[in-house]
Amino acid sequence: MKYPTLKKNHHELYRLLEAEMRRHKDAVNLIASENYVSPAVLEALGTRFTDKYAEGKPGQRYYFGNQIIDTIETLTRELLFRVFRITSRSWSMNVQPYSGSIANLAVYVALLKPGDKVLAMSLEHGGHLTHGHRVSFTSSVWNFTHYGVGEDGRIDMKEVERLAQKHKPKLIICGASAYARTLDFKKFARIAKDVGAYLMADVSHIAGLIAGGVHPSPFPHADVVVTTTQKTLRGPRAAIIISRKELGEAIDKAVFPGLQGGPHENTIFAMAIMAREALRPAFKKYARQIVLNAKILAQELSAYGFTIISGGTDTHFFLADLTATGLSGKEAGELLEKAGIIVNKNMIPNDTRKPWDPSGIRIGTPAITTRGMKEKEMRLIAASIKAALLDRTSPQKVKKDILKLTNKFPLWQ
Repeated sequence: MKYPTLKKNHHELYRLLEAEMRRHKDAVNLIASENYVSPAVLEALGTRFTDKYAEGKPGQRYYFGNQIIDTIETLTRELLFRVFRITSRSWSMNVQPYSGSIANLAVYVALLKPGDKVLAMSLEHGGHLTHGHRVSFTSSVWNFTHYGVGEDGRIDMKEVERLAQKHKPKLIICGASAYARTLDFKKFARIAKDVGAYLMADVSHIAGLIAGGVHPSPFPHADVVVTTTQKTLRGPRAAIIISRKELGEAIDKAVFPGLQGGPHENTIFAMAIMAREALRPAFKKYARQIVLNAKILAQELSAYGFTIISGGTDTHFFLADLTATGLSGKEAGELLEKAGIIVNKNMIPNDTRKPWDPSGIRIGTPAITTRGMKEKEMRLIAASIKAALLDRTSPQKVKKDILKLTNKFPLWQ
């Protein structure tokens, strides 16, 4: 995209934008939570919908002049119902949350009282900060107990059941930010039902895989489903909450006026475009390729001697334990960045290192799949990672190979 007004009137800021665009163009982005939106989504984010205040919901606004906004927000929900193959007869949807963290918090506010018990996945084993980690505000309001993975790197469902029976939580959360295996929503639902708990599925990472039919759906098993829209869904930075019909009103009130003011209508407009794109046949091919790319990349790195947590992946990312390499996740990430490969450092299950300098890295394939890379490129990327981290080839030399690769796969044009 071109930005003539920025270039003409805000040259210093435009140079920063140019530098960031070059960084994206020249790097292999393996951050699992990032992607590249389409030009249409990018255009939508810069429309005059940015300027409109629309507190409330369609037909019930506190500001006038929202007839078009109401139409867009209603259309966005209708499209997303189709994306997830559900209907408004049984499910309610809120598309206004600014982020996944706000969406999770809204569910807690709607369904729980302060001090209520919640069972969720430990951050150290792949969960999320907002699932009750000690540094999160959520842990100071609600009483969280955490489950994790077994020695095989997979969720220990017997432990989940034991903890549920022991603590009798009001809410059970399934979903993670660093767990690469398939989530068994049906088993989680049975455990939740046995103890009288709500089940919330946080599918922020895998929503695009669910939409594309390559990961089981949380519907109809969960009572509430939360997802961000920018990861595998390839949309703007926002979130949605889908709940059983009878929970919808409480969740809507928790979002507004409970936690937010006016929704970002330009983002919701962009979300509608994202949903239309996700309904195209090409999106299913894209979702399949994301998973295939992740599997190939994990297999190649494993063959080079890297330790892959749980032995592989069923999704769009995986964790690599770097302990045997003598590098920390921080050190590895810095080396790879110099070589033009972008990852994030990540704790591994039972990590003995601190979060700022953990033992692992997380590697994901949504962004590079959007650029059109496939199995052949995964093997080239794996070889470059090996060169940088195991062979200690100079980052500058590795970067030359990366630039040859990225020049063949331009970003959205």
